[in-house]
Amino acid sequence: SPETVPGAQTVTVDQAADLFDAGAIFVDVRKSSDFDAGRIPGAVHLDVKSDFTEDALTAVVGKDQDVVIYCNGHSCLRSSDASAMAVGWGFAKVRYLRDGYPAWDAAGLPVE
Repeated sequence: SPETVPGAQTVTVDQAADLFDAGAIFVDVRKSSDFDAGRIPGAVHLDVKSDFTEDALTAVVGKDQDVVIYCNGHSCLRSSDASAMAVGWGFAKVRYLRDGYPAWDAAGLPVE
């Protein structure tokens, strides 16, 4: 996965945790089986290959609100693709959690 996505801010797990504490919306763009196996608490599931559309994203987060998009880490391109789409749709505060769910879980942060 790319280290950066033009127009989005790449965030570390620590930065994502701060955004989580501040009430940012987290969007999980992995496939359903991954989402069902474990996720960041309260994350909205929008599979980038089937459910991730401008209307679906707008239904869960405003274009001027923080949104953290994640998938399965460095070997997964879903979050970078989704972040690029969100930027293209005019979302101004896209946060790209490149390290994804595996790093969040490994850091001992809350999961469900």
